[in-house]
Amino acid sequence: MASPHQIGPKRLVVGAHYGMRDWLAQRVTAVIMAVYTVILLVWFFGAREFSYGGWSSIFSTQWMKLATFVALLALFYHAWVGVRDIWMDYVKPVGVRLFLQVLSIVWLLACAAFAAQILWRV
Repeated sequence: MASPHQIGPKRLVVGAHYGMRDWLAQRVTAVIMAVYTVILLVWFFGAREFSYGGWSSIFSTQWMKLATFVALLALFYHAWVGVRDIWMDYVKPVGVRLFLQVLSIVWLLACAAFAAQILWRV
């Protein structure tokens, strides 16, 4: 006997798999940051001089500057996905949510620009 409420195969699911990209981005950026942390720790503890000169010598090579910048970009994107989800989940007024999201984007872009300026100044 058939049920009068057919919600099984005829149900239209809207928005399926939209969160998969963000979930995957969180995991990929976390792996990038973890690998960078291991590289930095090995490099740091392998150094003989624990001073400003020794610390700045770590970042004097071009590949380390690039690795640091990639890790920072991963950090900023990781933060963006997390903060955006918080704004979407807990801030219901659309105008306030849009303002907070734009403010977050501007802040993270400014942090990326400042990080680039610092890295290539060393």
